[in-house]
Amino acid sequence: MASSALGPRVLLRKLREVMAEPELAQTRLDKIVTLIASNMVAEVCSIYVMRPGDVLELYASEGLNREAVHKSQLKSGEGLVGLIAQQAIGLNLTEAFDHPSFKYLPETGEEIYHSFLGVPIMRGGAVIGVLVVQNRTLRLYADEEEEALQTTAMVLAEVLASSGFLETARQIISGPTELRTQVVKGESLAEGVALGYVVLHEPRVRIQNMIAESIPLELTRVDDAINNLRQQVDELLDGSEAMSANESMDVLETIRMFAHDKGWLGRLKEAVQTGLTAEAAVERVQNDNRARMMRTPDPYLRERMHDLDDLSNRMLRHLTGAVATASRTDLPDNAIVVSRNMGPAELLDYDRSKVRGVILEEGGKTSHVAIVARALGIPAIGQATGLSNLVDDGTAIIIDGDTAEAYIRPSTELEKAYAEKVRFNASRQARYKELRDIPAITKDGLAITLNINAGLAVDMPHLHESGAAGVGLYRTELHFMMASRFPRLSTQIKHYRNILDQAAGKPVVFRTLDIGADKTLPYLRQPREENPALGWRSIRMALDRPALLKLQARAMLIAGTGADLKIMFPMIADVAEYVLCRDVVLNEQEILRKRGQALPKSLKMGAMIEIPSLLWQLDQLLPLVDFASVGSNDLVQFLFASDRGNPKLAGRYDPLSPAALGAMRQIVVKGQQHGKSVTLCGELGGRPLEAMGLVGVGLTAMSMVPSGIGPVKAMIRTVDQSKLWAFMEPLLNSGLHSIRSELTSFAKSQGVEV
Repeated sequence: MASSALGPRVLLRKLREVMAEPELAQTRLDKIVTLIASNMVAEVCSIYVMRPGDVLELYASEGLNREAVHKSQLKSGEGLVGLIAQQAIGLNLTEAFDHPSFKYLPETGEEIYHSFLGVPIMRGGAVIGVLVVQNRTLRLYADEEEEALQTTAMVLAEVLASSGFLETARQIISGPTELRTQVVKGESLAEGVALGYVVLHEPRVRIQNMIAESIPLELTRVDDAINNLRQQVDELLDGSEAMSANESMDVLETIRMFAHDKGWLGRLKEAVQTGLTAEAAVERVQNDNRARMMRTPDPYLRERMHDLDDLSNRMLRHLTGAVATASRTDLPDNAIVVSRNMGPAELLDYDRSKVRGVILEEGGKTSHVAIVARALGIPAIGQATGLSNLVDDGTAIIIDGDTAEAYIRPSTELEKAYAEKVRFNASRQARYKELRDIPAITKDGLAITLNINAGLAVDMPHLHESGAAGVGLYRTELHFMMASRFPRLSTQIKHYRNILDQAAGKPVVFRTLDIGADKTLPYLRQPREENPALGWRSIRMALDRPALLKLQARAMLIAGTGADLKIMFPMIADVAEYVLCRDVVLNEQEILRKRGQALPKSLKMGAMIEIPSLLWQLDQLLPLVDFASVGSNDLVQFLFASDRGNPKLAGRYDPLSPAALGAMRQIVVKGQQHGKSVTLCGELGGRPLEAMGLVGVGLTAMSMVPSGIGPVKAMIRTVDQSKLWAFMEPLLNSGLHSIRSELTSFAKSQGVEV
């Protein structure tokens, strides 16, 4: 070619003219191959498209026999074209016949051509075809020609996708099984079944304009976008926006490293110099990166592909102004949100009337986003590795939170089967509804109090629908997380009063602000920490910033005027911390009394037992509290020193272990000795088998997701607590990792409904 940049630019301009013509798709392809051959002084130009079954079909050709079009086929890995598709790399050969992978297709008439240049056609990081030029003369194509063909292939990918040659882009991207249902197995985060359509939490940016009008303008856009990106990541890492990041700092560190990589920026500018827009250049470089990383045998390097995807998506959003998350878009009625990971506030940002399920590539059962999903009654799956690469917005999908499976593009038969399962679940819930007004009493006469966990006003109707005795845990932080600024005193008073009004006399236990770790407030700055779950969070933050606790306590006291008010403090590590919190509330109460403010009819305060240090201070703590609540999620996490948000540790330790159940038994016994009520308000209480274990160790009050009330009550009414404890007691002194299977066998033999 004449020069390094002139050729590609001229070719792209001509391609743009062809793409703008109102013609049939096949006619457009035929014109494109003729145009490429002419521009590159090639005697042959051919386009192969990936079809179902991992087969490359000749779709258009200038130079080969016309009769071979739509007849000649090669499997991925077969021949030179198949090798390019399989390895996602180009081939530049002086003599094609000498290559060990060469395969002769007699119907094409290609035996007279010797030199060969082929490049993959990629879209979304996957090969969807191959573009080839050939000549009779023995020659090695210049680097400029190879660059021009790669740039052309990228534009051609959009032509193929938009012209209907690919049934859908996502079908080809998902590989040879696109016509069959694909099943992705994960970990159940929230039970339930939903049929719907994929909504990517971070939507893929669709590039509208790929061919540059002005190279200098596009180079300036690249510089501006990279500078903005670097500044954004630096601010997130420096902490000025840390609380709104909702991201792993390790990921951000990696993104910053790549964003400052001169090689990456250089490749972007080289791509622009060939005639691409800035956003097309980002996608071109990312396609190349993905192709290289997918071929590496090193799993760590392959994992870095996610970080490069994050970087490229951020860059594309800067360039196009696209939304960061789908929560700001118009959702379909049956949305299944798919994400690598997300924080609880991000899930709450979605229209709850339209979201039917959530699937995360990471995230464990005890992560806070899982807790929120269960509170919302949304089926959820975590650990669904690689799912986002198999789907696109609008992909039909079924999520089964019971079996932790996601079915991509389900068959008609599968849809019918799951529609029947949804109807069955509805009938089962109707049966549980019949138990609503029936007390939860074991076969041997032990009464169990069942409460719900809540966090927003819209949760409160579940209190009465489920027949629960009250709200055992009201997570006040969810109200803060949904606000764009710190709620004022008047706003908090209105919110707490609304909750008490909706409770209609049933008890509500308000937990003071519990933020930190993966629960963040976008308007509250918090320093970066190495171990945030063990760091400056929850009551520790409140005691260091007493104005937060004072304001919340004052709002609760005013909102509770004339009512029975219960306040609970989270993350208490020693008796002194509880005393400090209690004194803050009592001091606020005295201030309000002196001002003539009407006060609650009664005030009771309690502590959450979720830090193991309290297990050795129960005799000192319990005389001071009015009640205690076991926060099983954090208690189990800290007992086993196992980060509940770490996907590598998900499921490693079982709360139905002698250690965890033994700790809860100790709390129950101490509560009985001191005459103080003990409620479990973690997620364990909402699952029948786990709840059976809790009843076994003597817990007589539990708080759970509203949907758990019916199944747990059904279990309680079919179990004999004294027999269960006699069965469990020796097991708690065993060295077993878990007694889950033993409890399952007990339930089966005794006819307990779990």
